[in-house]
Amino acid sequence: MIPRYARPAMSAIWEAESRYRIWFEIEAHATEKLGELGVVPESAAKALWDWWATNPEIDVPAIDAIEAVTKHDVIAFLTWVAEQVGDEARFMHQGMTSSDVLDTTLAVQLARASDILLEDLDLLLAAIKRRAEEHKYTPTIGRSHGIHAEPVTFGLKLAQAYAEFDRCKTRLLAAREEIATCAISGAVGTFANIDPSVEAHVAEKLGLAIEPISTQVIPRDRHAMFFSTLAVIAGSIERVAVEVRHLQRTEVLEAEEYFSPGQKGSSAMPHKRNPILTENLTGQARMIRGYALPALENVALWHERDISHSSVERFIGPDATITLDFALGRLTGVIDKLLVYPERMQKNMDRMGGLIHSQRVLLALTQAGVSREDAYRLVQRNAMKVWESDGETSLLDLLKADEEVTAALSAEEIEAKFDLDYHFKEVDTIFARVFG
Repeated sequence: MIPRYARPAMSAIWEAESRYRIWFEIEAHATEKLGELGVVPESAAKALWDWWATNPEIDVPAIDAIEAVTKHDVIAFLTWVAEQVGDEARFMHQGMTSSDVLDTTLAVQLARASDILLEDLDLLLAAIKRRAEEHKYTPTIGRSHGIHAEPVTFGLKLAQAYAEFDRCKTRLLAAREEIATCAISGAVGTFANIDPSVEAHVAEKLGLAIEPISTQVIPRDRHAMFFSTLAVIAGSIERVAVEVRHLQRTEVLEAEEYFSPGQKGSSAMPHKRNPILTENLTGQARMIRGYALPALENVALWHERDISHSSVERFIGPDATITLDFALGRLTGVIDKLLVYPERMQKNMDRMGGLIHSQRVLLALTQAGVSREDAYRLVQRNAMKVWESDGETSLLDLLKADEEVTAALSAEEIEAKFDLDYHFKEVDTIFARVFG
């Protein structure tokens, strides 16, 4: 992942030294249990842990140099450790296969990445909740097909985002639980050369669950689910980003990204204030969703294993989690500093001459005895006059002048249907459902 879209804590999980440290812990914990079982001398694990206690630096270039000869990353690592520890290191990796190390390490990395992403979601949820409460009763227009529909509040828009990201958190918690599994089962997963208790011991030490049945690799449906979950979260990020982008359009300008002192919007046009952060989030969301497809294609491996999934995961593991971490942090910042313009929201609502109240008049006419078909016709013929005048005429005035309408409703009854507050009577109910 390029540094521009990476944050240190998440990036550190995927660094080579971090990966090798997890490899060592897996090997040392497994050797420890093998010593208890009498398969290897107990002194072997002690030698490993004694060396580890010196807090050695992992010489990544040295391991890379060995791999250049062996063409095998795990063997290169074991060779380098043996050079540091000495003769007792020969008891490492007894009965194990490379996938035991690689797959369990990936499980640790994805679990740790999930923990960061869950913290990110908590921060985002807190920011959304704060702004939703702030604008709980700020009137704005709801749009369907991009066209004025009926009034909502800006707080309701944000409450919807809160509920969506709360579901994202629930999904990520489930995905973390599913991905955090350990497999130390040896070649083709039969435990022929290693006792299942070794797997249980390593799993406990690393905070993982036991993979019920591995086929030398952990089944990739788990990974497909994990990366699909990240893709769904990315979709939710983009939904909010697109909303902000639309609201920032010059013709709308109901909300916009914070524009900091000294910021420049265009190299050519000094007046520009562009929604660059949310446009960037849209692009990042596309990338994160793109990583889900290869994860899904990794499910169908040959027989008990092949390594067609390996190169894929070396890309998507770091890239998807690092990008999502960055995107969640960026969206939190956008929400936290979002500039909201209630006066412009009201102005936009008013510009179409009261068309947003048409449904209430329609319903009132039906309740007054007019057929739904005739009621719709009466309201629509007046509404189209307002539409064609671009809001220069008033729906209320036209309805009060329409003899067919006033035959069913008095002027006072018609006026009562243009009360803006009517639309917000259940805001508290919705907020209670969302926020508890």
